[in-house]
Amino acid sequence: MDLKSYYIAFHDPLWIVLLSTVLFFPVRQLIWVLYVRKKQKTQQAVSDEEKKTLKKRATFTSILLCVVFSYIYVNQVF
Repeated sequence: MDLKSYYIAFHDPLWIVLLSTVLFFPVRQLIWVLYVRKKQKTQQAVSDEEKKTLKKRATFTSILLCVVFSYIYVNQVF
């Protein structure tokens, strides 16, 4: 087997996964902070249980955003 054929076959998926993983943590943190601040505008204190729920929401949203952005970026650049 030629290594070049593996590289061509797995080039885009590898970069998409790598870029998504690198972007995931800062994007999740940013979205979570925005969710918590929005919640604090309507009520003064946000409980730990609500923060956990907002963290799960931020995780789901950031996964979608990072994968879609990474896919579009890799297809445009590479």
